[in-house]
Amino acid sequence: MRLTLVKLGSGAMFRGRMLDKYPIRRTRAFLDSGEIVFKDRVKIMSVNYNLLGKNSEGAREFVFFHVPQVQYKNPDVQVVTFKDLTPSPYFKFFLDDGEQVIVDVEYKSRQDIIKHVKKILGKTDKELAEIKKSQEQSINIANFGNRWPRKCICEIEGQMPCSSSQDFPKELRGKYKMKMLREGMS
Repeated sequence: MRLTLVKLGSGAMFRGRMLDKYPIRRTRAFLDSGEIVFKDRVKIMSVNYNLLGKNSEGAREFVFFHVPQVQYKNPDVQVVTFKDLTPSPYFKFFLDDGEQVIVDVEYKSRQDIIKHVKKILGKTDKELAEIKKSQEQSINIANFGNRWPRKCICEIEGQMPCSSSQDFPKELRGKYKMKMLREGMS
């Protein structure tokens, strides 16, 4: 077993079992760092590439590093990969209105692929900022803790009082019930 401490680009530290060819891909920090968030219109992403050949190198790297991020950031988008079925690599996107978008990725690096896909089918930075802002504003009243308006569940009407402020009723304690049962038997 190999335990390793790795520092990710975001400054987060990862400690754990480092098995597989590139295990950092399974960390949450790596998955969160994905840049591509598709528009709501995109339903299926099909990736066609070859395992050998110079013309598919960028597509292979994209599949290896960025497909997990795409799947994490876009849970409603189905991602399908086809290996060695086509002479030239391409991505095919199926939109909700039946339209298909084909992106040629032959001889492109993975960074070029990311930029191009993000430009034509990704949400803009402005849209992402609006979504993030709306998520921060919506507060679920069922949440409680240090980050929320209610610090403890005892603040909600109808809940048992906090043990730090009031003693728990003896009738509801297990030890008290067992003691009463033993006294009643003898």
